[in-house]
Amino acid sequence: MEPVRVITGRLAPLDRADVDTDQIMPKQFLARTERTGFGEFLFHTWRQDPAFVLNDDRYEGATVLVTGPNFGCGSSREHAPWGLQQYGFAAVIAPSFADIFRINCEKIGLLAVQLPGETCSQLLREATEDPGAVVRIDLAEQDVRSPTVTANFDIDPFTKRCLLEGLDDIALTLRHEVKIAAFEAARSPYLPVAGR
Repeated sequence: MEPVRVITGRLAPLDRADVDTDQIMPKQFLARTERTGFGEFLFHTWRQDPAFVLNDDRYEGATVLVTGPNFGCGSSREHAPWGLQQYGFAAVIAPSFADIFRINCEKIGLLAVQLPGETCSQLLREATEDPGAVVRIDLAEQDVRSPTVTANFDIDPFTKRCLLEGLDDIALTLRHEVKIAAFEAARSPYLPVAGR
C-alpha cells in the first residue's frame, strides 16, 4: 500500500445519501477472480444515465469524491473501495460512513474523511458550481482546504499511522518477521510450521 500524506485534487460531487455498496459496485462484478479492473464498473447502473456526474467530462480526473451521509452502507464487499480507488479516487469525503466500508477503505489506502454535514454541503455546492474546484487534504495535519472550506477531521491514531506509513495488514505482520521465524524455529518438529 502506498503511503497517504497529502491529497490534492479536483472534487466530484455525488449529492446522494445512503449510497450502498451494491450501487458503488454492483453484484454482477463480484465474481471476478482478480483484485484489479474494478474501476470501470464503478456506479455501473447509475452511469447508464447520461446526466450522472461521472459521465460529465468536467469531472474527468477528479480524485476526491464528496457525497452525502451514510456512504458505503449495505454489504461489506471490499470491491466497492477497490472500484473507487481503481477509478482514480484517493479520498472520499462524507458526513458519515458505514463502519465496515470505512475499514475496507483504510486497509487499501483510500482515505475516508468524515466532516460535518454543513461542511460537506458546502463542498458539494463548490464542486457543482465550479467543476474545477480543487481540495487539499493533509492527513498529518488532519485538515481539508478548498477555496471556500477549511475544516479539521478526526481519525483513529493507529489508522492514521498506518496510512501515513503505507502499512497494510501484511506489512504490519512482516514487521515481526524475525520474531515469527524465531517462534517457528523453537516449536516442536511435530507441530505445523507456517508456509509448509
